[in-house]
Amino acid sequence: MCGIIGIVGAEPVAERLVDGLKRMEYRGYDSAGICTIDDGKLVRRRAEGKLANLVGELKKNPAEGTVGIAHTRWATHGAPTEANAHPHATGEVALVHNGIIENFKQLRDELIADGRKFESETDTEVVVHLISRRIEEGKTPEEAMEIVLPRLRGAFALAVAFRSQPDLLIGARLGSPLVVGYGEGETYLGSDALALAPLTQKISYLEEGDWVVVTREGATIYDKDNNRVERAVVHSGATAAATEKGNYHHFMQKEIFEQPTVVAQTLRSYVRQLERTVALPQIDFDLSKIDRVTIVACGTSYYAGMVAKYWFEKFARVPVDIDVASEFRYRDPVLPYCGLALFISQSGETADTLAALRHCREAGQTIAVVVNVPTSSMAREADLLLPTHAGPEIGVASTKAFTCQLAVLAALAAHLAVKKGKMDEGEERSVVDHLLEAPACLNAALDHDEDIKAMAHLIAPARDVLYLGRGPDFPLALEGALKLKEISYIHAEGYASGEMKHGPIALIDDNVPVIVLAPSGPLFEKTVSNMQEVRARGGKIVLISDAEGIAEAGEGCMATIEMPKVHPLIAPLVYAVPVQLLAYHVACVKGTDVDQPRNLAKSVTVE
Repeated sequence: MCGIIGIVGAEPVAERLVDGLKRMEYRGYDSAGICTIDDGKLVRRRAEGKLANLVGELKKNPAEGTVGIAHTRWATHGAPTEANAHPHATGEVALVHNGIIENFKQLRDELIADGRKFESETDTEVVVHLISRRIEEGKTPEEAMEIVLPRLRGAFALAVAFRSQPDLLIGARLGSPLVVGYGEGETYLGSDALALAPLTQKISYLEEGDWVVVTREGATIYDKDNNRVERAVVHSGATAAATEKGNYHHFMQKEIFEQPTVVAQTLRSYVRQLERTVALPQIDFDLSKIDRVTIVACGTSYYAGMVAKYWFEKFARVPVDIDVASEFRYRDPVLPYCGLALFISQSGETADTLAALRHCREAGQTIAVVVNVPTSSMAREADLLLPTHAGPEIGVASTKAFTCQLAVLAALAAHLAVKKGKMDEGEERSVVDHLLEAPACLNAALDHDEDIKAMAHLIAPARDVLYLGRGPDFPLALEGALKLKEISYIHAEGYASGEMKHGPIALIDDNVPVIVLAPSGPLFEKTVSNMQEVRARGGKIVLISDAEGIAEAGEGCMATIEMPKVHPLIAPLVYAVPVQLLAYHVACVKGTDVDQPRNLAKSVTVE
């Protein structure tokens, strides 16, 4: 969600701080600010709304200095106003913060009783005052951090600047990511490697509880017990080009069209084309002993998990439980001996999912993680790391990460089936062949972009839209509805087709478009019956099917979107494309902010 960048530099930093914030706009935000140290003073500039407003403020009131911190905020405590925007500051200390301080009320009451004055409604400001109080008592920045950090409960990444020490910054992390970047005579802090990509490729990932003192000469890292530690310096691989749209109008559009390429890249890591077998990374446990799979995820990743449940149970005959991460721990789930807990996340930092992972670790589960950031917290804590290779996904609404997740999960389901003795060599080769067809089928689906664009105006006026699907297309109906909600702000719901008559049918009239995902096949006839029920009540149907399905359904649809004829295994990957494109083009018709929809964040690092 929020973004942090800090620079201890040899040259003025304001412009580079803002450039770093621009590279983190994809995370979602509603205000922004920077603070530099200049001539013994903390110089702070903040603005609500888009970064352009902060840029305008800096043109009127520049912020000089070679050391500074900057932040994009996604509101938790307090409205998205300038007063609540980061950095927060006293006369001695300025600070930016990702995450949430759970015990802030208790700390705030203590500080008010001590005579401290607050200017915002945020939880973050208590940390500024706690540190400032120690600095005013004569403590060094390092001593102040040693005292204050153990008092904070919750999740945080912090970057702190000190008026009295203009040549250093201090960073800290607990449950929210923070990286250190190393340059020539400069050192950096950032929420992720992408923020630092134009500045350096040499980075270190702080571990849980770490805090770091950053100077121009480098970084000194301490663990949660204040012991000096070394963290590996790695090559980030992040590139500035990843944050450029090229010839596309939006990042979301670019990422939809990248799917054939990134799915092919992902599959190359999980199948041996010559042998036509599935290949997973080295595993230190016996997959054949797995008797139950517990899948945990949020949002779009949860829908990928729903599809995977069909695959695991069909191919491997292994029972699967699936939970949204925010509810998982609170129902106190019964976790079996020899269970595999599978976590799916684009960022690998989602707070709810990470907390669920640690709960399963404590319960003795084997941990597998499907993630797009192989250096993320979840990835580092996994027994089995299954990276997707989607590349950076900048649009807040997930597209290519979703289809790459599906590709990995299909390969995992087949591999588990082989290990359990439920899939023979011939069946495995067939699965591999179909998976290898997916990139070409995704390309064929993208060929219908102009058709979908031409019909988007039929959906844009609607206040409510229903999506229907059966079998693995039911999660795709949920995903299609989510995409439309996220970026067009139209209320949309996804249902299993057979459930429509159990309530949702009451909503149908001639103002409610119904999007039906229905590849031809064994379930198609039943879906056609559901479509007839919609037609009888004046509903406007958009049928997404192959040529055979469209012909069989007959006339009476408001519009049809033809997909290539595909094997049921890869249908969820292929049918993701039209629901993504439909949401995208409807949002364009409505003129919404496609890449940064209101109130949403890319990586939700608070529970």
